[in-house]
Amino acid sequence: MDKLGNSHQLIFFLHTLANPSWVFMLLPISLDNIKFLLEFAESMWRRGTVEFIGTFAMVFIGCGSVAIERSSLEISLAFGLSVGLVILSLGRYSGAHINPAVSIAFWRRGDLSNKDTLSHLIGQLCGGVLAGAVLSGAGPTIRNTSWFSLIVIEIGITFLLMASILLIIRRTDKWLPIAVVVGATVAVLAFIFGEYTGASMNPARTFGPNLFSGDAAIIPIYWLTTILGAWLAVWLESLIPSKTE
Repeated sequence: MDKLGNSHQLIFFLHTLANPSWVFMLLPISLDNIKFLLEFAESMWRRGTVEFIGTFAMVFIGCGSVAIERSSLEISLAFGLSVGLVILSLGRYSGAHINPAVSIAFWRRGDLSNKDTLSHLIGQLCGGVLAGAVLSGAGPTIRNTSWFSLIVIEIGITFLLMASILLIIRRTDKWLPIAVVVGATVAVLAFIFGEYTGASMNPARTFGPNLFSGDAAIIPIYWLTTILGAWLAVWLESLIPSKTE
């Protein structure tokens, strides 16, 4: 009986292979996968590369100012000016988010596709890692307050950063005012809260330097708090009618 059953199974398998219909059943899936990979590769080149360059520049300049032991005001200005200049020079190509929390928030808002969001995140994290490696981990985000205060501060300041972004893009699509508002917001928040949490507001800013400084254990809490803060801003904005509504 076992041999007979095995023979029937073999005959059925060979018959199935001989019937070309199964190939056409799998073909749409393969074509969809190939199409997605091609579109993702194009998005990675067009957007991911820009986000990589912008994030590297921001982390390198900002954390570099920490490495050369500048004052709190100078460090805050370094972060703010670098963010503003990156937005002004690269914004037209990818939006110059240079911040995974911001990109995820725009994805949640419906402004960024799945593949573009993935391209942004890969570019941003790789840019942060390269900057952290070049600086040998200088300028990591460091907790100088309680865990509760860190969580509240990082959620709060990332919320304010994302809120400032949403506010300005509701009013204009010109890159100069967007760069000024966002850069100034980063500088002010970094100056006020930097001594307590490092004023990350940005998973990529923490990821690279902390990865090479030996403080990697704290990375997840900064990721969660910054992403949550940006999401809260998008959620609150969704409750506010736009001018066209």
